[in-house]
Amino acid sequence: MKGFHNTSKGIGILLDEIYLVDGLRTPFGKYCGSLAHISPTDLGIISSRAAIERCNIKPQDIDQLIAANIGQSSYDAYFLPRHISLFSGIPKEVPALMVQRICGSGFETLITGAEQIILGKADCVLCTGTENMSLSPTVSFGNRMGYMLGRPVFKDMLWEALDDTAAGYPMGFTAENVAKKYHISRTDADAFAKMSFDRAIAANEKGFFQNEITPVQSAIFEVEGLKSRKVSLPKSISNFNTDEQVRPTTQDALAKLPTVFSEVGVLTAGNCSGIVDGAASAVVVNKDFIQSRNLNPIAKIIGAASCGIDPKMMGLGPVPSITYLLEMSGLALSEIGLFEINEAFSAQVIGCERELQLDRDTLNVNGGAIAIGHPLAASGLRLAITLSKEMKNRNIKYGIASACIGGGQGTAILLQNTTA
Repeated sequence: MKGFHNTSKGIGILLDEIYLVDGLRTPFGKYCGSLAHISPTDLGIISSRAAIERCNIKPQDIDQLIAANIGQSSYDAYFLPRHISLFSGIPKEVPALMVQRICGSGFETLITGAEQIILGKADCVLCTGTENMSLSPTVSFGNRMGYMLGRPVFKDMLWEALDDTAAGYPMGFTAENVAKKYHISRTDADAFAKMSFDRAIAANEKGFFQNEITPVQSAIFEVEGLKSRKVSLPKSISNFNTDEQVRPTTQDALAKLPTVFSEVGVLTAGNCSGIVDGAASAVVVNKDFIQSRNLNPIAKIIGAASCGIDPKMMGLGPVPSITYLLEMSGLALSEIGLFEINEAFSAQVIGCERELQLDRDTLNVNGGAIAIGHPLAASGLRLAITLSKEMKNRNIKYGIASACIGGGQGTAILLQNTTA
């Protein structure tokens, strides 16, 4: 292991013999859709139980659980990591931890899990990111102290969370800044969005996502000595197993949508990431664990980097993080066969693509968050799992997954195909 820090570039780490065994996610439910009433804790339990089973290990094999959740959207949110751990069958003696780097938090669970292993604090770590954006509350901070007469204040926490008060405007405006810098037109943004939908539909049709999705069903989670948890889907749904937002679209349909951040901007509800609910989980281990259980991991985690950037240009966060990660690893951009960059906003991804001079044929080849959705804490894990499985399919050696992060950051993770 080797750590890196540079005040002008960021932080990073190169890892020795750390593996991503496998991972699964729930289908992503559209805003106020099929998963709207399932707490992020329960979504995390569903994906975690499925990941443990997929990896062919036992809950008793897990030394730590690292969880991520951004928007607290259940009454027991404080306990989310611990409850996911307990109701996934992990022994009560095993501790659980929450990490948070907003849109990069899913990556951060993998990075933190790897670091815990390198430090000798674990051999096997379960990583989970979970989000229910539909349940994001309407809040009144300060109500305990009372209100001025006639002036109670309630705000939509989901809407307010999208507003970067340091930058001085919502994050969508930062993507409009990227559009201006790189002369990205409305047509460019809509064409990218259509590509995302088309690729996600094609991936569905060939069964790609079936290999990374675990279905959600109504269930009761029971652990001896604990109060049971009940998960209930709408009565019309018995088995929710497909991303709910993915749908066909046309360039003409996208062109008719109004802009949402600027009257003369390029961003619309159709070419930005979807607000969705869902969870993803993966298992990270060391080489000894792999060998002792004769496992076949889907990827080796080579390293990761996180960088800061001007909050007003937040969407370009993947550029410095990918650049620094390549510098740390000694690899050239041409050696990376596939890229996943989270599609927070179409213009933002296009800006990264142009700055890094990426080949679009290697970028988000199964669609991205514009089509599938962006459940904040789960996205990094989803990207890493998707990338790892596609690298296997194409026999590609190296891939990088990355995301921009609200407030002006970026994180990137470098994966190696274990069989290429």
